Amino acid sequence: MDAYDEEPEALSGPEGPAGARRAGGPGTPGEDSGSEHAESGRTESEETGGDRAAEPAPPAGLAALSPRYRLVAGGALAVVAAVAAVHLGMVFLSLAPANAVSKQHAKAVEGWVYPEFEQNWKLFAPNPLQQNVAVQARAQVRGADGEPRTTGWTDLSAEDGAAIDGNLLPSHTQQNELRRAWDFYGTTHGTDNRPVGVRGALAEQYVRRIVVLRLLRDEGLDRAGTVERVQVRSRTVNVTPPDWSREKVSTSPAYRVLPWWTVTGDETEAGAR
Repeated sequence: MDAYDEEPEALSGPEGPAGARRAGGPGTPGEDSGSEHAESGRTESEETGGDRAAEPAPPAGLAALSPRYRLVAGGALAVVAAVAAVHLGMVFLSLAPANAVSKQHAKAVEGWVYPEFEQNWKLFAPNPLQQNVAVQARAQVRGADGEPRTTGWTDLSAEDGAAIDGNLLPSHTQQNELRRAWDFYGTTHGTDNRPVGVRGALAEQYVRRIVVLRLLRDEGLDRAGTVERVQVRSRTVNVTPPDWSREKVSTSPAYRVLPWWTVTGDETEAGAR
């Protein structure tokens, strides 16, 4: 009987048998107000978050610049791209086999590529170079006492090799100036050192100016007196074949000695500068 009497009270009371409140019951006003506040808070946060998400992102890169600076930056990029395209085209024409375009614009291509951007593909040629060629020079100097003195031979190629060895960024002057000048002389002169073409005098003057400049700058001959004459020679030695090769070559050096050249005043002044 007691159980039947207590059951209606338990069902009608604000709390259940375990003391837990019933969801949505009349005795939960705090929960209803809290849920209303939570819902209003969510609504406000959702509205605020929606407004922030709708804001556009700030511009970046060229778009962040003013129209004037944007125009300047675009023009600079266009110039760089045009120069790069011209450079690649010139180098390609200089390396490609002879064609109508390279023949028509040969002077422009050579003026652009040589000597700064020269490419040497002899390493991959069917018959690569098998000789070491060194250019050496000496001078005749007249001292303050008026007596002429002849210097010893200076190995200019060895100086270039020492400057290139271990240098991550060697200059084209050290790599190609002397070598190209000597090749130019060899192609325009015979074995008797006489010019065989119209450019022979130019090649001779080119080699002489390089030698005078190097002797005055590196050897300090301008302090020893007046350089009156210079002489150039080449020392050629065959590269020793590998151990597995049966080829027999002479390793004795062969010299090609040029006659004495008289040095003009403008050449010594150019070397002094």
